[in-house]
Amino acid sequence: MKKLLAILFLLGVVGLAGYLIFQEEKKIELDKSSLHQANYYQELDNNMVQCLLCPRKCILSEGQRGLCRVRQNIDGKLYSLSYGNIASAHIDPIEKKPFFHVLPGSQTYSIATAGCNLQCNFCQNWQLSQVFPEDISSEYMSPEEIVETVLASGVESIAYTYSEPTIFIEYVIEIAKLAREKGIKNVVISSGYINEEPLRDLCKYLDAIKIDLKAFSEEFYQEMTGGQLAPILRNLKIIKEEGVWLEIVNLLIPGQNDSEEEIRNMVQWIKDNLGDEVPIHFSQFHPQYKLQNLPITPEQTLKKAREIAIEAGLKYVYTGNIGDLETENTYCSDGSLAIQRQGHFILGNNLNNGQCSNGEQIPGVWK
Repeated sequence: MKKLLAILFLLGVVGLAGYLIFQEEKKIELDKSSLHQANYYQELDNNMVQCLLCPRKCILSEGQRGLCRVRQNIDGKLYSLSYGNIASAHIDPIEKKPFFHVLPGSQTYSIATAGCNLQCNFCQNWQLSQVFPEDISSEYMSPEEIVETVLASGVESIAYTYSEPTIFIEYVIEIAKLAREKGIKNVVISSGYINEEPLRDLCKYLDAIKIDLKAFSEEFYQEMTGGQLAPILRNLKIIKEEGVWLEIVNLLIPGQNDSEEEIRNMVQWIKDNLGDEVPIHFSQFHPQYKLQNLPITPEQTLKKAREIAIEAGLKYVYTGNIGDLETENTYCSDGSLAIQRQGHFILGNNLNNGQCSNGEQIPGVWK
């Protein structure tokens, strides 16, 4: 079986059998009573199912899981194995996500489960994203318990983050519905690798989404993440259509996705398809996971990318992970300082509900 999967991968077969995680190889006993039936799938003949959550559209026989490791065919039904099983929970600055135009200076209750539907060689949270849910310590929390915890903590938002929140979409939506009723904001930090129907359903309950646009190259996506670029570009446009606040992060990896030509193509696409007010963060790569042989991104690479984006007409362009005061600040169109930052900290906020002293309104989520 492993030899067959290796051959399929080398041949470039995406989805279906080439990307299935076979339950029989794990020999895991699961308590069906603790599982949550998934949405976004169809039943097929012979007790098979097809998951319709992400572009992989995995076809699963009895006992099989998709690449995400957390959606399994049990008795001809698709179940989410990660629903409610919190593997990580922290209170973070909203700027850490990073969101620079969402409730600046506020704290957010960040939660994650295990699993991911991409396999990024440079993943910084691979201990969460590239494991089976039963192989990591977790604690069950119902949506009601999450919202009660957030209310007691006094933070203003919930961030679904760290791993890939779209793979526990049923859980996210249930929490977000309850949170919205209590006046709590909901923000998602995602790769954007999801199908259109579930994305539009998710957008109904979100206030902001940050998408990791990992590169502007199909080759990069296929070789470095096991995914595809085209669905993510489609989804960026859908998020904009749905009216959810959007910010983009582009992690620049030396020699992989940092050419000036690729950056120019990407920022021009953003301006043409999403407008000039979508913030983009060019972030510094640090050796992680399977890419520990590469160097840290030079600061000048990030600053050059920022220059290219500004020259293309984007209004809100930032650097990340280098602690540079000038390139992490938000400015009004007249050049005056709107928000001063260093890293994840706000040093000064001169906006009044997002408005500059000259009356200009900076786009974002301010209250």
